[in-house]
Amino acid sequence: MDQSLTRIPARSRRETMDWSLVLVSQGIETTISGPDHALGLGWGLVVEPGDYEKALKTIHQYQLENRGWPWQQKVFRQGIIFDWGSLAWVLLLILFFALNNRHNLFAGIMDSMAVSRGEWWRLFTAVWLHADLGHLASNATIGFLLLGLVMGRYGTGAGLLAAYLAGAGGNMLAWIGASTPHNSLGASGMVMGAMGLLAAQSFSLWRTTPHASKFILSGVIGGIMLFVLMGTAPNTDITAHAGGFVTGLALGIILTLFRVSSEKPKLNVLAGFLFAALVIVPWWLALRHGS
Repeated sequence: MDQSLTRIPARSRRETMDWSLVLVSQGIETTISGPDHALGLGWGLVVEPGDYEKALKTIHQYQLENRGWPWQQKVFRQGIIFDWGSLAWVLLLILFFALNNRHNLFAGIMDSMAVSRGEWWRLFTAVWLHADLGHLASNATIGFLLLGLVMGRYGTGAGLLAAYLAGAGGNMLAWIGASTPHNSLGASGMVMGAMGLLAAQSFSLWRTTPHASKFILSGVIGGIMLFVLMGTAPNTDITAHAGGFVTGLALGIILTLFRVSSEKPKLNVLAGFLFAALVIVPWWLALRHGS
């Protein structure tokens, strides 16, 4: 075999170094050959003619064993969008907390018996009420981060509305599953809903990326693990938390498959108006009914 045929071309310096280590580990002596622009050659390895075939087989086996490892691939665009509009949601929580301390907005708490009598608005109004400052601080800090990521991913209006609907969905599940009178309040169902929305974003890879099912599964499992860690603490409404997470996951799948994002401004404006309506109308009904 001609000496020129003992050169094994590589695509980069990194690949050349990796292959060199692999061949040396198999007892094959190599020489790294740098680019030679005059000859039109890039990076490569030079081996003895008698080792050429063995070197090719060794490199081929190495590539087979390391091909397509699905858990270490770049599949998302670089950078994570955070929507600071979630700060407005935090300020709204603080406003309702102050109003509740001054006026005792008991007509807005989640009361399963009242909901059964037709007071559906409590599913929404209960999201805005908190028992004490610690309760408020916990939901506001975690929710600020998660909701900001959700709004950055799905759009300001769409993300906010979806998380809010997930919070109401959590209260609905708590109402449906209540065998005895059940009262609750707080935005934790909405926070868990935001977590479900984030867990669902990997569904964007469906039918577009190799090994998409593994990415989707890992995203959902990661979300469930976070939910277990944060949403099942003692003395919390686990049913409402679970309902919020599941509702958020379902809404996230729908939004992802329909490619809802901040790049659809008209849709986000419409969702923002709907969110505002679902804050104002339920509270108007609650205060009107409670007066």
